[in-house]
Amino acid sequence: MDAIDEKIIKYQEIIYQYLEELAAKRNNASAQHLEYQVISDTKRNHFQLVRLGWVKYKFVHLVLLHFDIKPTGEIWLQLNNTEILVDRELVLRGVNPADIVIAFQPEYMRQALA
Repeated sequence: MDAIDEKIIKYQEIIYQYLEELAAKRNNASAQHLEYQVISDTKRNHFQLVRLGWVKYKFVHLVLLHFDIKPTGEIWLQLNNTEILVDRELVLRGVNPADIVIAFQPEYMRQALA
């Protein structure tokens, strides 16, 4: 196993654990009939936190967070429908700031976290 493969496995674990913690915290605090679920595809390196359920007569299905890990080992944050500064959370958990790409922003707006 080379260094990039090891980094990808490490980042898979970090993202999965982070999303599981968020889901558990929100499920424990939710007074509504909404559920927070983690969707994890470690073969293709896609990870999401979704909220779903019924609010009165309306079905809700919303992707809150979406991460991809690229073959280079970079984490691309594809979507953030929260107020959480996710990039900073990942850095605190051991992700190299240079490996985080805020993909939903145009390239000219992306700034290195260093």
